[in-house]
Amino acid sequence: MKGFNIRKGPQPNRQQSLDQGTLEKLEKRISERPDKKDLVDRNILKDDKGIAPALVQAKIQLQRSQLEDKLDHALQQRPKPEELVKDGILHADEAPPAAAS
Repeated sequence: MKGFNIRKGPQPNRQQSLDQGTLEKLEKRISERPDKKDLVDRNILKDDKGIAPALVQAKIQLQRSQLEDKLDHALQQRPKPEELVKDGILHADEAPPAAAS
């Protein structure tokens, strides 16, 4: 039953807050909206593949932390500028100045 609420009884008919032209535009835009798969493919949405919504943020933070650790490890393994000059990869004038300890 339109306009009827079980708890409060009959409700007055509400006037639409949007005119017909606006409603048509909205319906058209909604019908043209890309589906979830397309948004995931374009990296607009994350694909959560069966993960509980409460855990999604924790998963993202864990992945970021793992990436930071991997990058930090890779940077620590990187050769020093002096080694690159010694191996002939850099010229002495291209090497950054040595940091004072």
